[in-house]
Amino acid sequence: MKKEKCELNGVLIFTPEVYKDERGYFFESFSEKKYKLPKFVQENESCSKKGVLRGLHFQLGKYSQGKLIRVIKGKIFDVIIDLRKNSKTFGKHFSIILSDENKKQLYIPSGFAHGFLSLENNTIMNYKCTKYYNKKSESGIIWNDKTLNIKWYIKNPILSVKDFQNKSFKELFN
Repeated sequence: MKKEKCELNGVLIFTPEVYKDERGYFFESFSEKKYKLPKFVQENESCSKKGVLRGLHFQLGKYSQGKLIRVIKGKIFDVIIDLRKNSKTFGKHFSIILSDENKKQLYIPSGFAHGFLSLENNTIMNYKCTKYYNKKSESGIIWNDKTLNIKWYIKNPILSVKDFQNKSFKELFN
């Protein structure tokens, strides 16, 4: 397994060693001993059509979640934003393509917003969380926030009503 650091402190990219033969493939998708990450308490999965954009979500305060994200089927354009006010990269974002082909995984520590755009139909994304979901502490930033200037490569994504109503970065953090 290859472990890479990202320009946003604490964010890690894991690329597993994949063993392929005529039967298919095998890889270790998680090992507490090798990954050395905080304990995960919840695991979630979503399936999305091409063009669905989910996010940019985060949990507030003591419910802030670290996440380990991977794509089981399909491909996503994954985006994270550093929301840690004391961080040198506060307000900066990072993006990466995660797919069933590259098998990369993204570890996001708590204190980040997360969102993704499904690039293929029936994309299945799975993620482990370090804290349980708490509805009262959920929040979100609007996907096309002008301050963040994220290049999503889509003009009219498919959004949930909740994500369509997310606030701007400045409204939340000024």
